[in-house]
Amino acid sequence: MFESLLVFQPSPWEDRNWAKLSGLPLEDVWLSVDDTVTVFGWFVDAGPGRPVVLWCHGNAGNISYRLDNLGELYRRGLSIFIFDYRGYGRSTGSPSEGGLYQDALTAYDHLNQYRQIPSSRIIIFGRSLGGPVAGDVAIRRSAAGLILEGTFPTIQAMADHHYFGLPAHWLLNVEFNLSQKVAKLAMPLLVMHGEQDSIVPVALGRQVFDAAREPKRWYAVPGAEHNDVPYVGGSAYYQAIMAFIREVVPGK
Repeated sequence: MFESLLVFQPSPWEDRNWAKLSGLPLEDVWLSVDDTVTVFGWFVDAGPGRPVVLWCHGNAGNISYRLDNLGELYRRGLSIFIFDYRGYGRSTGSPSEGGLYQDALTAYDHLNQYRQIPSSRIIIFGRSLGGPVAGDVAIRRSAAGLILEGTFPTIQAMADHHYFGLPAHWLLNVEFNLSQKVAKLAMPLLVMHGEQDSIVPVALGRQVFDAAREPKRWYAVPGAEHNDVPYVGGSAYYQAIMAFIREVVPGK
């Protein structure tokens, strides 16, 4: 119950013509994670040989909420695979920490094995709760780099900030220990954060950055809150992403 209230907050799916509304070439993808869970996602293909972003979204909404952001990346020549975790959008099952990790690994394997996209062209991206999910993929699979935005070191760190240090394990069966994951990371890292983030304070983003090994870079967006980093950051935000990708993906 508490995980549903405090951690996992999916929104109901709306059946709309999302491809027409967004102007994006959205390819429906259904993936069987196990005998009981099937996850749904969209693959947006920018063309052969382009870098591919594996997108792990935050704790609320579903993939249809991220279309504006996807469009900006697509128009800059990036392919994207975004998927809904179990219990989100059209995906079946109920969310859990281990389940989200399993869903993301299945999504990565779809790119790498089914679509034959080499790891040298895959960028793993995680926003907010998607940060620990992306971090888990990054220490279990190869990729060109990892981008984290508006994320946190652990669920307990979030409890320390919002609930005066209440031991999270009393109420929640989750840890989402991103600091532990990035300490094991063996790929380039970009950490992005809104300086005015009131949900995940920028100091928590710095803790994630400090826990990681080199090579790594930090990018803060002045005036940005938690959910508006791409909009407040504007072209400079996307330039930072593209500069990182050109650095880590050969020839791009």
